Amino acid sequence: MAKLYGKKYTKAVEGLDLLKKYSTEEALELVKKTNTAKFDGTVEVHVKLTTNPTKADQGIRSTTTLPNGTGKKVRVIAFVSEKDEKAATDAGADEVGTEKLIEKITKGWLAFDIAVATPDMMPKIAKVAKILGSRGMMPNPKVGTVTPNFADTIRDFKKGKIEFRADSLAGIHAGIGKVSFTTAQLKENFDTFVTALVANKPSSVKGPLIKSIAISSTMGPGIKVETSKLG
Repeated sequence: MAKLYGKKYTKAVEGLDLLKKYSTEEALELVKKTNTAKFDGTVEVHVKLTTNPTKADQGIRSTTTLPNGTGKKVRVIAFVSEKDEKAATDAGADEVGTEKLIEKITKGWLAFDIAVATPDMMPKIAKVAKILGSRGMMPNPKVGTVTPNFADTIRDFKKGKIEFRADSLAGIHAGIGKVSFTTAQLKENFDTFVTALVANKPSSVKGPLIKSIAISSTMGPGIKVETSKLG
């Protein structure tokens, strides 16, 4: 059965070649132009990798800081000892502590985007490792969310640091800003994200890391990007 689209979507893609690959600037301008949401939607990048997701050494998970931020209010929690709670709060953490956070999470509370922890808190967090891990929220030293420098890490995520990871289908999805951003701001964020992604290319992957990229707004069509020069 053919998929049906709303009138706004249909009008937005009218005259648009959805099979064509555009330059990054052209794609971003089209994303802004074809945005159908009444709110300030997120500009999302969807990447298909050449990695084999069944091979453990070809997994990708890392972070990068977008120079123009994400335009989104990022909710950060911090698993820290009582003596560090004030410092974490002052750095911008929305919730701090350990036992009380663990209890809330076990009861189904997940109203946050990033979880940061000091190394000494990790044994305690093991109680909710399955819950957080299944949602990609488990603090991890590889991406810097398990660190004694928790205050700086909290501030970084609040300012625009994002985490990205490959899924089971060798895809990576990331928000790089808002539709209200200028094309130049989105381009700078896009370039920073792609550079960080390529820098994390597994050594066992031969040839280009990126198979394809599409950019879209929250409720808009996917615009394909020319990837021959992206790595």
